[in-house]
Amino acid sequence: MIARKYLLDGRVQGVGFRYATKQIAKGFDVIGTVKNLDDGRVELQIMGEEGEIEAFIEEIHNSPLGHHILEQEEFKIANLDGVKGFRIVD
Repeated sequence: MIARKYLLDGRVQGVGFRYATKQIAKGFDVIGTVKNLDDGRVELQIMGEEGEIEAFIEEIHNSPLGHHILEQEEFKIANLDGVKGFRIVD
């Protein structure tokens, strides 16, 4: 198991991005959170097997959400202790 944080920039707020991401997550063996940041970006924190995380991120980019993403940053983070499922954080 690994954990990653992604910061997604572009037109990612006000377009249903968090809700669509949560729906996409149902098709993958990942847990984590998605939230809007005050600076207009969206933050994803995801934990799972490396291949599942990569496939999940690829699916986001291949979905209708993908054209809203202009920039993506990826960071290694500590495992997400206490997180169950995939949820939207306000």
